[in-house]
Amino acid sequence: MTQAPKPKHSFDLEERTLEFAKEVIRLCKQLPQNVINKEIISQLIRASGSVGANYREANDALSKKDFNHRIKITRKESKETYYWLELLHEANPEYKEEINKLSGEALELKKIFSSIADKSS
Repeated sequence: MTQAPKPKHSFDLEERTLEFAKEVIRLCKQLPQNVINKEIISQLIRASGSVGANYREANDALSKKDFNHRIKITRKESKETYYWLELLHEANPEYKEEINKLSGEALELKKIFSSIADKSS
């Protein structure tokens, strides 16, 4: 029996956010190491990793209030990741395609977490 192919975007958000952070790391490892990139990369890796970490925290929340708070933080971190990706593009326009792919995912995640936050309030 063969397994059905995974959809483009998995519905397991823990796995999806982990893969997103890994993709950010993979891109950052390819970038030139200079003063500007060093600062942007540091912030970008923190923010992108925080998306998944806070989502996992939300899933283990002790109360609805705690869940709502964590989801809102997750949404905020998605938005912040997008911001750092915009700056990364400014500093590295030759990586436009790779950065745009990650920026699209950051926006999609923000929309997903916004929807979750709206529904859980």
